[in-house]
Amino acid sequence: MKRRARPQGWLSDVDPTASAIGSTAAVLLTAAIYAGSRGLRNFDAALIGYATATIFLAFGVTYRYVVWVQSPPTRRYLVKGWKAFLSWRNFRRFPTLVPKAVVSNLAFQTFIKERGMGRWAAHQALFWGVVGATLITFPLTFGWIHFRSAAGTESHYEMYIFGIKTVTFDALSWLGWLTFRGLDITAVLVIAGCAYFLWRRFRDREAMTGQHLAHDLMPLIALVAISVTGLLLTFSSALLKGRYYDFLALLHMGTVVLTLVFIPFGKFFHVIQRPASIGVQIYKRTSLEDKGPFHCKRCGAAFETQTYVEDLEETMSELGLGFEGWAEHCPRCKRVERGIAYRAHVKEGF
Repeated sequence: MKRRARPQGWLSDVDPTASAIGSTAAVLLTAAIYAGSRGLRNFDAALIGYATATIFLAFGVTYRYVVWVQSPPTRRYLVKGWKAFLSWRNFRRFPTLVPKAVVSNLAFQTFIKERGMGRWAAHQALFWGVVGATLITFPLTFGWIHFRSAAGTESHYEMYIFGIKTVTFDALSWLGWLTFRGLDITAVLVIAGCAYFLWRRFRDREAMTGQHLAHDLMPLIALVAISVTGLLLTFSSALLKGRYYDFLALLHMGTVVLTLVFIPFGKFFHVIQRPASIGVQIYKRTSLEDKGPFHCKRCGAAFETQTYVEDLEETMSELGLGFEGWAEHCPRCKRVERGIAYRAHVKEGF
C-alpha cells in the first residue's frame, strides 16, 4: 500500500518552538492575573472579555516575536545589540550612550523630526496616548489595581495595588480628577494623533501610493473607534445619566477585544519590535569606535561600519544568497553598477 503524503495546510506552517513559548507566556500571564488579584478577589468579572483577549494577545505577540528573532538577520542583530546594551565595558566608555538612546529613540523618537514637526507631534500624541492607556487599562483589567470608598467619607477613595493599600485621595481634587479621567485624556491624545495620520493618508500622494487598507488604515481606524467609544462611556455617565451605557460598554469591549487580537498580525507589532533598535543603535556606535568605518570598494567613500558590513556578508552567506560582495559597495555605487548592468544586458539587446 502506498503511504499517503502529509497534507499541506496551515498546520504545517505552525512553529512548534514559538507555539510552546507563546503558550508559556499565556499561562504565566494567567497566573500573574490570579496572583495579582489575590485569587481573583479583586478581579472585576465585567472585565473578563478584556482579560481573555489580553491572554490571547500575550500568546500571539510572543509567538510572532519568537518567529521573528529566528531569522538570521534579526537573530544576529538582536544578540549583538543586547550584548552591546548590557556591556559594562561599553557603559564605562560611553556612560551617556544608553540613556540618550532610550530617551531619543524610544521615548521621544527624535528621528521622526527629520520627516516634519507635525508628523513628530502627531506620533508623540499617539505614542503617549497608547502607552498611558495601556499602563492604566491592563492593571485595572487584571485586578492588580482597584479602588474602594474610604469609610466615613463621601468622596474619598483608597487605591490598592496588588491588594496593598497605597494612597487615599479625594475624588473631587485634581488628583482624583486625573485618576478617574486618565483614560479620557489618553483617548483625546490618540484621536489627535490618528486624525493627523488619517488626514495625511488621504491627502498626501506619497502616503496614498503605498498604503494598504488592512496594514495602514485599519490600525488607525481601530484606535479611533476605541477612543471614541471610550469617551462615549464618559459622556453617557456624565451627561446622559447612564443612558445607553450598557450598549456602549459592549461596543467598546468588542472594539478593544478585536484590536487586541489583531495586534500580533498587523502594523501594531512594530511597537513590540521597537525596543530592539536601541541595542542595535548602541552596537553600531560602539563598533564604529572599535573597528572604524568601511570604505566602498569602488569609490573609497566611508558609508557604514566595518562590523556592519561583516555581519551583512555573514548573513547573506548563511541565507545562501551568493552575492556577499555587493555589500561592500556604497548605495551610490550600487545604483551606478545596477545601471551599467541594465544597459549591458538589457538595453543593448534592442
